Amino acid sequence: MKTIIITISALFIIALALSAFVSKSINDTEKQEYEVINELNEFQIRKYAPALYSSVQLSASTYKEVSGQGFRILAGYIFGGNEKEEKIAMTSPVTMEMKETSKMMFLVPSGWDKNNLPKPNNSSIYFEEYPERVVAAIEFGGWANDAKIRKYTEKLVSLLEENNIRYTDNFAYLGYNPPYDVVNRRNEVIVELEWPQ
Repeated sequence: MKTIIITISALFIIALALSAFVSKSINDTEKQEYEVINELNEFQIRKYAPALYSSVQLSASTYKEVSGQGFRILAGYIFGGNEKEEKIAMTSPVTMEMKETSKMMFLVPSGWDKNNLPKPNNSSIYFEEYPERVVAAIEFGGWANDAKIRKYTEKLVSLLEENNIRYTDNFAYLGYNPPYDVVNRRNEVIVELEWPQ
């Protein structure tokens, strides 16, 4: 019995240490900043500043396929798969658009621009600039999957229509946590709004 209690205590200490490490690594990751324009029931309206992304188009259409393929390609680039073999810091969130043709995007960290980014070894990676935009965002926890993304997309649409807020068809999924983070996971569905209303 004593051995079981010691083992449980040891596992608890390991879990706490891992949680502290994960929390620190998340806090050290550069996040895309935004201004909250309005906080409504269950969703926010936000303004994002112009931003530069590393992007890749994919023929995959499911969350699992897009997240797996897209992450491997873009992570390969920032972990040194470029002409200078230079490492580029990871940012948060990872953005995914899942339509007939899907796309994954990593925010380019501050200090880099189109002129000083190293050329990717993988020719399917390209850089794109997004202008300032206003979006509606709804958050959900846990592990993302197609059913949850669909559920919260539908919920966001319903809330926007209830509030007579005009939106576009530019929906995206945002994932904030690395794969090894098992608690307090943050996911969002966003949609660009017609702005001003």
